[in-house]
Amino acid sequence: MNEATVRDVVIVGSGVAGLSAAVYAARADLEPLVLEGPEPGGQLTLTTDVENYLGFPDGIGGMELIQNGKEQATRFGAEFAHGTVEHAALESRPYELELSNGDTLRTRALIVASGASARWVGADGEDELMGYGLSTCATCDGAFHRGDDVLVIGGGDSAMEEALFLAKFAESVTIVHRRDELRASEIMADRARDHEDIAFRWNTELEALHGSQEEGVTGATLVSHPDGHPSEKAATGVDVDRETVDIGGVFYGIGHTPNTGFLEGTAVERDESGYLHTRSDDAGRATTETAIDGVFAAGDVADPNYRQAITAAGTGSMAALDAEAYLETLDRTDETVLEVSP
Repeated sequence: MNEATVRDVVIVGSGVAGLSAAVYAARADLEPLVLEGPEPGGQLTLTTDVENYLGFPDGIGGMELIQNGKEQATRFGAEFAHGTVEHAALESRPYELELSNGDTLRTRALIVASGASARWVGADGEDELMGYGLSTCATCDGAFHRGDDVLVIGGGDSAMEEALFLAKFAESVTIVHRRDELRASEIMADRARDHEDIAFRWNTELEALHGSQEEGVTGATLVSHPDGHPSEKAATGVDVDRETVDIGGVFYGIGHTPNTGFLEGTAVERDESGYLHTRSDDAGRATTETAIDGVFAAGDVADPNYRQAITAAGTGSMAALDAEAYLETLDRTDETVLEVSP
C-alpha cells in the first residue's frame, strides 16, 4: 500500500456489509480499498449454511457467500489488503488511518463496516464446534434445530430473544444462567418464563461442548453451584456440581461487541455499547452518514437489532451510494476542512 496515495474510499471490514459497499463503490469507479481486519469475512464465515439469503433457494455456505462477494468486488476493481485500524484521525481531510503494522492510509471518504463480534463463553470445544451446532444467532440457525433439545447461554434480553425464537422449532429450550436472577428486562423475562417450552438452569454455566464437525453438537457439560458463578468458584478450588446433558444445539446469547474502538476520541458518535449513530436526511429518511461528513457506517457496526446478512448488505450498498454522492461535492484542492454535522 502506498502511504502517499489519497484514496477516494477506504472500507474497514470485509464482511457482507463491506463487500456490498465494495461492489457498489468499485462499479462507480471509486477504486475502493477494503481492509480485511483480524476476522476476514466477518461472522458469516462461522456459519456453515445460510438458507435465508435472497437468491439461494438451496442455501449457500457462509464462507462461499463471502468468497463470491470478494470475487465480485475484485472483478469491478476493488482492492483488498490485510490490515487492522488502530486509530483514525478525522480532524481534517484527507482522513488518516493508522494500521497495526505501522502503515498510514489517507482517504477522502471512509466506510466503517467493521461489524460486531459475538461474545463467546470460553467453553471447551467451542472453537471446533462454532457453526456446527454452536451458534450466536438463533434467527440465522434456529430452523436447523427442529425437534432438538437446545441450550441458550445468557441472562439478558439477547438470551431471552434467542430462546423465544428457538422455541418455535426446538423440542425444548433451556436457558443456562450463571446467577439466579436475570439481567433481562421484565417484559422479556416474563415472556420466557411463561413459555411452556422454555426451562431455566439457574446458577449454572457451560463448561464444555461435546460432538464433532461431522455429527454437530451432541452434548454439553454444565457446572453449577447454589451461590452462582460456578466457574469462578471451581477455579478457586470450591466444590461444584457437574452434569453432562444430551442436546442438539447451543446458542450463545451474551451479546455482541461492535468493533469501533479505533474511533475513540473522534467526533463519530457512538452509543454506550459502542454502536455507531447514523443520521437522517432533511426529510427524516435514514442514511448511513455519521456526525462527520465523509464517514459512513454500514452493517452490524451500526445495527444492534437485526444483525442479518441481508440487512448488512443493504446498508453496505447505501453507504457506497452515500459516499459517492459525498465525493461529488468535494473540492479536491481543499483537503483540510473538518465538517462535523449537527
